[in-house]
Amino acid sequence: MKSDTIELRIKKSKSVDKGMTILFYIVGGFILLFLLFLAGAIIISGLMGFYPGLLSFGREGVGNQLFNTIYLVFLSLLISVPIGVAAGIYMAEYAKEGKILSFLRISIESLSSLPSIVVGLFGYLVFILMTGAKWNLMAGALAVSILSLPLITTTTEDAIRNLPIGYKNGSYVLGATQWQTIFKVLLPACLPRIITGVILAAGRGFGEAAALLYTAGQSTNINWSNWNLTSPTCALNPFRPGETLALHIWVMRTEGSLNPHATEIANFSSAILVMLILGFSLTARIMSERIKRKSGGSEE
Repeated sequence: MKSDTIELRIKKSKSVDKGMTILFYIVGGFILLFLLFLAGAIIISGLMGFYPGLLSFGREGVGNQLFNTIYLVFLSLLISVPIGVAAGIYMAEYAKEGKILSFLRISIESLSSLPSIVVGLFGYLVFILMTGAKWNLMAGALAVSILSLPLITTTTEDAIRNLPIGYKNGSYVLGATQWQTIFKVLLPACLPRIITGVILAAGRGFGEAAALLYTAGQSTNINWSNWNLTSPTCALNPFRPGETLALHIWVMRTEGSLNPHATEIANFSSAILVMLILGFSLTARIMSERIKRKSGGSEE
């Protein structure tokens, strides 16, 4: 009698498990199809409106905006990745459970929930008004870094905490210090997960507009023959105004009535932005997999 009841429960559990598995596959497939449809619609719409000159670096093209977008995200990652990874290491390995750690986590959660427009206003007050500067790419990069820090910090902390305890104990047994264990054992083991956080942070930087509206500015004047870093027209000068693709799309959709090609420019800019994010994500994923193979395993 008991064996029959156990078998019945096992069959019921297997059927429930099979049903939930099918349900999750359906949900995952729906999300994948929706993303493919959304990305495909944006890219096709943008390419259909393409005309000669859109990829130029002049006033009629989006080349300068494309460069500004990549350069600004690069600057923001230079700021946010070291600080975020260091904060994650501190919270995972050095901070003790208590009020300080709880306060840090509450602060990070509050920072991650801030609207980007609020961060943009903060950046305008601190990085523009208080410094007496004009709109510039560095101010925009700092504002985007504020938005990226919580994500990179929490990703790093979770990645280190979820590593098997044997990684750390094995390193200590071999005579390594805590510093050597972190940088030669723990970080290489969880690097693929940290790269995932960096990809998500970069994706937000690529598509950010509200925070940059008050910091990076809506104008671009680049002289590609001028490589004097102190010049306001030098492409690599981080203290010059720089309109990104996301801002350019917003301008074309709201203030582009004077431009007869405003719709085509906005659609093509959207397509370029989507392809840029997809390309960056795929490249980072490939690099992550190569690092994982070279390190001889995964972080799990």
